[in-house]
This record gives sequence, C-alpha cells and structure tokens, in this order.
Amino acid sequence: MFETTEGPVRAILVAVQLPDVDAVAFRSSVAELGRLARTLGVEVAGQVVQRRTALHPGTVLGKGKLAELQRMIGGEAAGVEADEDGDEDEDEDEDEDGEDQADAIEREDAAPGTDGAVQAVLVDHELTPSQARNLEKVTGIEVMDRTSVILEIFRRHSRSRAAKAQVEIVRLQYLVPRLREQGKGRDRQRGGIGGKGAGESSLELDRRKIRDRIAELGREIEALAEEQRTQRARRRDMSRVALCGYTNAGKSTLMRALTGSEVYVADKLFATLDTTVRTLVPPAHPRILVSDTVGFIDKLPHGLVASFKSTLDEALEAGLLAHVVDASDPSFERQLQVTVELLDEIGAHDVPRLLIFNKVDRVGDAAAEEAARVGLLARWPDAVVMSARRASDVAALRQRLIDFFARDLVEREVLLPYDRQGLRGEIFAVCDVLEERSEDDGIHLQVRAHPSSLERLARLVAERVSA
Repeated sequence: MFETTEGPVRAILVAVQLPDVDAVAFRSSVAELGRLARTLGVEVAGQVVQRRTALHPGTVLGKGKLAELQRMIGGEAAGVEADEDGDEDEDEDEDEDGEDQADAIEREDAAPGTDGAVQAVLVDHELTPSQARNLEKVTGIEVMDRTSVILEIFRRHSRSRAAKAQVEIVRLQYLVPRLREQGKGRDRQRGGIGGKGAGESSLELDRRKIRDRIAELGREIEALAEEQRTQRARRRDMSRVALCGYTNAGKSTLMRALTGSEVYVADKLFATLDTTVRTLVPPAHPRILVSDTVGFIDKLPHGLVASFKSTLDEALEAGLLAHVVDASDPSFERQLQVTVELLDEIGAHDVPRLLIFNKVDRVGDAAAEEAARVGLLARWPDAVVMSARRASDVAALRQRLIDFFARDLVEREVLLPYDRQGLRGEIFAVCDVLEERSEDDGIHLQVRAHPSSLERLARLVAERVSA
C-alpha cells in the first residue's frame, strides 16, 4: 500500500466519538492515528471528526460529515445506496447529535481543507467490509481502517522469518472477509472432468488459496517456535528481564543503554517487532539477560496478539517484566492500562513487574521534571522514574535489576574435579564465584547462584563423572 505512489501520500483522518469514550481518550486516539500514519510515511492533510450515538452502519459518518469529507478530498457530495450486504442508504436522517455539531477537537485541530491530491482516508475504527466499500465508492480513493494501518506497519517493519510469517497470517485472515468478485465473466472457473459443472467461483478459489497459505505459514511458525523454545530452554536457569510496554515508550533505547547492543532505535511506532536478547553490561554475576519485546497499542488487533504469542512467550518466561511507560506522553495512564490489560490477556498475571517511567527529561524544564518525578513516585512508590539517555539513571536501574535477582541467590560450595575443567566457563556464566581454592580432589568454588542453576551444574558434573 502506498509504496508505488510517486511523491508523498496525503490522507484524511476520520473518527467518531461514541458516548462511552470521553473527550481525552478520543483526542488521544485521533492523535495516535496521526502518528501511525506518519510511521507509514503518510502526510495528514486534515481530519473529519463527529459525535454520534453509534457508527453509521453504511458509511461510519453521517451525511453532513460525509459531504465535508468529499469536499476536503475534492469530490462532490453523493448518497450511498444500500449495497448487496444490506447497508442502509446514506440519505437517512442524522443522529440526535446533529450533523453539524462539531466536537471541540475538530474545531481546534482539523484542517478546513487540503492543498493537493488526497490518496487515502484513514478511519480510527475497525470497519466492516461493506463500510469500507461504501466509503471507497463515495470518496473514490483508498480507505484503511485502524487495523489495516497497524497491519501495514507490522508488515513493513518485520525483519525475521517468524515476524514476517506471523504478520502475513493476520493480514490474510483480515483479507478473507473483504474479498469480492472482480468483474463479470470471472465468477466461475471451469469445473470437473470434461469441463462440466459450475466449478469454483473466483471468490471461492481465492479464499481456498488463502486458507492453504495460512496453513502453510502456520506450519512454518510452529517449526520456528520450536527453535525459539529450544533457545529459551538454554536460558531457563539465567536471570531474565523482559522489557514490555506501549509502542514508542523507549524500550529499544533503554535496551541499548542497558546492554550496549546496537538494536534498532527510531522515533516510530512499532520500530521493534522481533525479540532481541542481550546480556546486561557491565556484566552482572550471575549474568542477567535483557529482552526487548514488541510494543503494544490501544485497539491492537487480537489476531496480532495471538500470532505473536511465541514472541511474547519471552515475557511469560522472564523472571521480571520491566514495564516501560513514556512519562512525557499526556495519555500515559491510558497507555499503562492498555499494556496491563494485554499482558493479562497473554497470561502474564503472575510474573513480577517493575514499573519504569521513561523520558522524564522530556516533560519540560528542571522544575517540571522534578514535579513530575515527585508526583509519579507519590502514586507509584516502587516505580523507577528515569531517562534512558542519562547514564546515572541507567546505572541506578541496572543496580535495581541486580538487587531484584540477588534476593533469590544462595551460597554454596561446588567441587569441580580436575578432569572436568570444561565446565568452568559454564560455572562462571551462571554463578558469582566468591572464592576459589585447589584441593587434592579438585577445584573448590564458593559461589552464589540460583538454586536451579546449582542443581543443573550438579547434574552436569555427575554426568561427566559417570561417563
């Protein structure tokens, strides 16, 4: 989508405020759609917003706002007849709010018109197939709902085989109910032996191909998930921190600061889709692994949450979830709640969490920053308030992580026979070696480690001895 268009793509944003959505949440959602558009490289040319008791079943907007949308695009107002799916005609009366009653957000932010061609309409709701078709008929340009915008961003940002396959499955599932017959004369393929019978319709054939492709991708994902489970099993005895949170909260910047890794960082939504695992630096003893996971967003398609479950398993199996929140975002409380709900949805209820308010340096001057810090800690006393771009804040967070995992460490002596020195690297990787001395029977190491790590080392030594 848009990738073959010459020059910048311009789009109009469309949103309807329903009775169960307050003005602050509505404003935040519309602004977020604009950020999603810019992540796609789309220039927002204007927006049309309206208060309604419910989305119009045919075109989302009422006829007055629909005419306004057409004027902004450059077309002429026209009604929409009921299509074959039974949508209502656009000439019906407007809802009780009135077609010309504009919301405050529209008066402040919406552009009165556009200065050039508009190639798309982006709608801040999930559209039914018929609503999307009706809007395309009326506007004459491409219409994308919030779900399709997010899916397109995921498609473009996917790098690994697993992420690409996961995104393609959800896109195909989204596409199936939106397929339509393409013109006359293509409604039937030749059927059966000798060409007798109606055979499959073009639509049925396309759907069958998509189902086959989904099945193929599912098998590929399962094979890749098995590889990921094997990799996680090797890290099972290590201390693991999973960075999670709303998209663009600064997780990747924090990941780079904590681990020194060159992970991709960009001021875009969903810049990271693939889980990256790195060691905390300077190294802690025992080692602590930090993983960067895919970001969340409000109205994230449920199919994406399910499809990325193998990636999010990194969070489920972590010893600590570091929930990163953008403290400089006016709607950070809504973003915090969205992340909590999605973490609960994937089954991470019982994983310990550390709340991290990031980007505190962006709230304003020194006085504003201090006020924000005091206010946040008053409400969330156990949280960390910091900036990932300040070395002192990162060092304090690093020590907080080390202290968390140190609570579970036990001290014990490990005997390593002289003919088992191949295990020495493994011991130093998972243990904090406090003392080392040589005796007649081997090397005696006084270590601090997790009980599970010590049990595994004992089994390895025993296996080597028996061998």
